[in-house]
Amino acid sequence: MKDFNYYAPTQVVFGAGSEEQTGKLVKQYGGTKVLVHYGGKSAERSGLLDKVCCLLEAEGIGYIKLGGVVPNPRLSLVHQGIELCRREKVDFILAVGGGSVIDSAKAIGYGVPYNGEVWNFFTGAAKPESCLPIGTVLSIPAAGSEMSDSAVITNEDGDIKMGYSNNICRCKFAVMNPERTYTLPAYQTACGVVDIMMHTMERYFSHDDDMTLTDELAEGLLRTVKDSALEVLQAPEDYRHRAQIMWAGSLAHNDLTGCGTTSDFATHQLEHELSAMFDVAHGAGLAALWCSWARYVYKENVSRFVRFAVNVMGVANDFTDPEHTALLGIKRMEDFYRTIGMPVSIKELIGREISEEEIEEMVRKCSHGGSLIIGNFKKLASQDMKNIYHLASK
Repeated sequence: MKDFNYYAPTQVVFGAGSEEQTGKLVKQYGGTKVLVHYGGKSAERSGLLDKVCCLLEAEGIGYIKLGGVVPNPRLSLVHQGIELCRREKVDFILAVGGGSVIDSAKAIGYGVPYNGEVWNFFTGAAKPESCLPIGTVLSIPAAGSEMSDSAVITNEDGDIKMGYSNNICRCKFAVMNPERTYTLPAYQTACGVVDIMMHTMERYFSHDDDMTLTDELAEGLLRTVKDSALEVLQAPEDYRHRAQIMWAGSLAHNDLTGCGTTSDFATHQLEHELSAMFDVAHGAGLAALWCSWARYVYKENVSRFVRFAVNVMGVANDFTDPEHTALLGIKRMEDFYRTIGMPVSIKELIGREISEEEIEEMVRKCSHGGSLIIGNFKKLASQDMKNIYHLASK
């Protein structure tokens, strides 16, 4: 196993009615003038936005609002947020929503104290020295951004989607009430489930086979989310299973399920080009790609795919034919995606055949013009990326 340094500083306030503590939490962490950052009309329709603002008022905390965050959050809104925070002398950002809102809040938090272009952090041209403190009231479990060190932003100039990770952006607190997820549409719920599972799977598929406890945690999380997804799609107001999914979203991306292993986020990097080019839901894009990635790389460590097939997907181990067991596990995952309404190919994802020119463009961006190798389970160069996109197109 690898040596590791595990860091998870976010205070989690979990349970029914937990949003009632929001104002006190903001005050606890020093907020006196808050940017309340959110997405679309759902935060308003649900009453959550008004609730949060009333709680801030009750604590005597001033605030301004900035909505408009969309899936694959945009750099242009980040720029607006930075300007607004500077003008209004904001000292705390409160994200009300899901991963896109939190990621946008993190980017704004980086940008306010920085004199240059915030996109420099995402391209690697600069490194932030500080970030405004951030808290979140989570309403969409998926990205795990509420407990991660990561943010992903899309630059509309060139449709470039890039992520950046730094511990200074980690949320001070995360308020999580599973009841606030009852009204999520089935498709959005399923997309979230895929993203949650993928955050663990891309840590799990490793050549580090001697971290037994981490593997057991990962497998337990994956089984639980898979089972709970089937339950909530039938009964959207099932608190128990909504709670499992919400908590799993945080644990899947706060590095707990990757302690002592070498992560492989190649599928995420390949998908970023899909969602940047076609503006599709991130979870759906992951589902459209993962099985093709898996079939392309599984021979690098067949035993790891066998373990996944048996311990997560419930496949009977055929000890005489490990490859058959491994491939059956991938097929079971593909069937699960179909069961929850997710696409399993790029054609299903975008509703048409993808062109060769579009594949070439995604490969160019993903490989930074052929200069970047991605992945760890199997190192993927430009031709490998192209091969996987082609497999996923069938």
